[in-house]
Amino acid sequence: MNITQIKRALFKKATIFQTGGFRPTEELGESWIGKVLWERQEEAIPSNFDPICTLFLSKLPYVPKELTNYQLITIYMDFDIFNHLNSDNLGPYFKIMCYTNFDELEKVNKQSTKMKAFPLSPVYIDNDTPAWEDSYSFQPDIEEAILQLESEEGVEYHDDIVEEVYPTHKVGGYPSFTQGGVSFGEEYPFVFQISSDEKAQFNIVDSGSFYFFYNQVKQEWIVYCDFY
Repeated sequence: MNITQIKRALFKKATIFQTGGFRPTEELGESWIGKVLWERQEEAIPSNFDPICTLFLSKLPYVPKELTNYQLITIYMDFDIFNHLNSDNLGPYFKIMCYTNFDELEKVNKQSTKMKAFPLSPVYIDNDTPAWEDSYSFQPDIEEAILQLESEEGVEYHDDIVEEVYPTHKVGGYPSFTQGGVSFGEEYPFVFQISSDEKAQFNIVDSGSFYFFYNQVKQEWIVYCDFY
């Protein structure tokens, strides 16, 4: 494999988000950090869970196949999570509401008490790559080809193959691990991440991220965190 072939095999599509910078509408289809704007009337979220994100998947330029049945995801988090970041699965500290359609949705205005709320602007990318330390994300033949180019031609992975790193709010692509990567098996693929956001005043210890893995058959979530 040459560099072009490696990029073609390695790169993944994703939607990344830019925080703020435009006038919000608060209408159906607008994603947010720090706020939940829509829910069904009968839903009750425990008071210790703070609204942190609204993701309108139906309006995004790219969504991984595991989430294509959903049009909207809203996320609440128990901020006590920061006392338990070493847990294998942080899923119990999140309430993740998934909607297949907009029937019976009503508008609410649930804003985080810990973060500033901003609308999110989606941006399509097609060159997402894993960190070199994230060995779980590499197919063995791709990793072998990169190592061969490094040895024979002095190629550097992050200089010559990686075009951009996206440690930001993201749907699809690769988890942008800051430490060594983890895998929860093929049954729980990575689907999105929520990252530290200076504008929203949301810091996960030290520029970290929460990574969300989803089992479509069991409709179960695993959430992992790492940081510098």
